[in-house]
Amino acid sequence: MSLVTLKDVLQPAMQQGHAVAGLVTLGWEDMRAYVAAAEAENCPVILQAGPSCRAHTPLPILGKMFRHLAEGANVPVVAHLDHGYTLEECKQAIDCGFTSVMFDGSRKPLEQNIAETAQIAALAHAANVSCEGEIGFVGYSGGESSAGTDPEDAARFARETGVDAMAISVGNVHLQTDRAGGLDEARIRAIEAVTDIPLVIHGGSGVPLEQRTRLARQSKICKFNIGTELRLAFGTALREAVNGDPDCFDRVQILKQTHDPVMEAAREALHALKGA
Repeated sequence: MSLVTLKDVLQPAMQQGHAVAGLVTLGWEDMRAYVAAAEAENCPVILQAGPSCRAHTPLPILGKMFRHLAEGANVPVVAHLDHGYTLEECKQAIDCGFTSVMFDGSRKPLEQNIAETAQIAALAHAANVSCEGEIGFVGYSGGESSAGTDPEDAARFARETGVDAMAISVGNVHLQTDRAGGLDEARIRAIEAVTDIPLVIHGGSGVPLEQRTRLARQSKICKFNIGTELRLAFGTALREAVNGDPDCFDRVQILKQTHDPVMEAAREALHALKGA
């Protein structure tokens, strides 16, 4: 079995100068393509079940799907809960076989975020599961605005929660459909100077490839979450499949045609985070 924890892949990434992609899954078709991409690139991959994925497919099913793919993979695979909002949700993911949980208390006051994240990190560690937390707030394209991470808050958060990875807000935005943005490297360096744990970028699709590669190799950013650019690849391939043969009504035949385009898009994302 190639099922591993988040700590198992991020600690080597930080020491060796590369990063690991957290690929946002929405169903069987994309998660299978992501593992195929990781095998083609010979690198670890983090399969992530976010809120929209969990609204579509129950956590116990997702846990079995992730574990099934990991058992057949020849590269390390992390089964990760992305943006868990409650203790109960994180506990359920642990009980369902996830090897990593991300508790998102970023909308809460600092004291509450620290206290609740610490509680969930302790619960996860007792089950040999990794925990990611978020300090600052990463906003949404066309939606909620970001609140940048304060380095002093980040140092305290890392120290008092015991998390294995820390998501930060440094110019990144969720659901960005182009790579026109860029991260605030001065803020990243200030956070790095006062913390010693792997850092995480949510909304990685909005970060230019060159900056992803450089930061993966030359910073403590060890995990980039990639979702939107892969959804675009899936949606484009699905549209072409449906429009290309109006007489085809078999969903399996239609969905098969998304595999290669999504795999290639995932390979690009994975390749950009490799070491020198």
